[in-house]
Amino acid sequence: MHGIRIDKTLTRTVFHPLRRALGRHALRLPVLMYHRICDDPEPSVSPYYKVNTSPVIFRRHLRQLAELGCRTMDLASLAALLVRGEPLAPNSVAITFDDGFRDFYTQAFPVLQEHHFTATVFLPTAFIGEQRRSFHGSECLTWEEVRRLRHEGIEFGSHTVNHPKLVELSPPQVERELRESKDQIEQHLAEKITTFAYPYAFPQTDAPFARTLRDMLLQAGYTCCATTEIGRVKAGDDPFRLKRLPVNSLDDAPLFRAKLDGGYDWLASAQIMWKNLKAGIRPAARPHTPQTPPAVPSPLPSDGRGEGQGEVRVHGGTAHLTNRD
Repeated sequence: MHGIRIDKTLTRTVFHPLRRALGRHALRLPVLMYHRICDDPEPSVSPYYKVNTSPVIFRRHLRQLAELGCRTMDLASLAALLVRGEPLAPNSVAITFDDGFRDFYTQAFPVLQEHHFTATVFLPTAFIGEQRRSFHGSECLTWEEVRRLRHEGIEFGSHTVNHPKLVELSPPQVERELRESKDQIEQHLAEKITTFAYPYAFPQTDAPFARTLRDMLLQAGYTCCATTEIGRVKAGDDPFRLKRLPVNSLDDAPLFRAKLDGGYDWLASAQIMWKNLKAGIRPAARPHTPQTPPAVPSPLPSDGRGEGQGEVRVHGGTAHLTNRD
């Protein structure tokens, strides 16, 4: 038992009703963040940090969006609106998927097609191959599947090469992760790639790093960066700090609606306060000398959990995780 889930309870009983009672607000666009679409319940993971969404729940989410009259847009289009200073369209939503898992092709894409919805999928390119590879024990898309999906209108963006914690790398290493992943996707799709999703929890309290990352993304040719910062997007937001709403199997219809309506946005302030608190009580770190990372480091999915890393070894075209203690 994990006890009461505070974020869900407060959202449904306090913040969503309060937001509705206060009436009209400035238009904001939800950017939904999915990972895997599968039936793995992640029994050892607390509810807030689960990243899997069952196919049944995912189908309910999309049906709910359709019933609300929502229209989808890809992230490149959203970034273009923000750069041009144009207003966001009412009832618009962006759907994103991190890590490029195979079940996007087998489980998510058919349901998206049924509703004529589009999505943006972020690829950690070390785990995408002509032959099947795996990331953290789960199969990923192949380049052939990526090309087929792109032909059907799915947008692809970069999620780095190796899915590392960028804040722990040296600037040259960060630059390689940004540029090489972009180059690889562009080579396989024969088109410019301009969208990026930050792996792991975005270090929003580290202002110098955030500024440096923004400059690097601009120089590499990106137009936006999706983060794990909670909230919805409004006109005037920085396209390199796009907020998203995490979604998993435990998002029932009331909670999912609350997230779309802004009833979950309160958690952004709590998120910042908690990170500032952790930063304040963390012991002083020893000077960090960045080390050359292993060929394909493989941390857990980009949910901000910050758990252990491993190394990927490829056997017969499939990459396997080997944990390192």
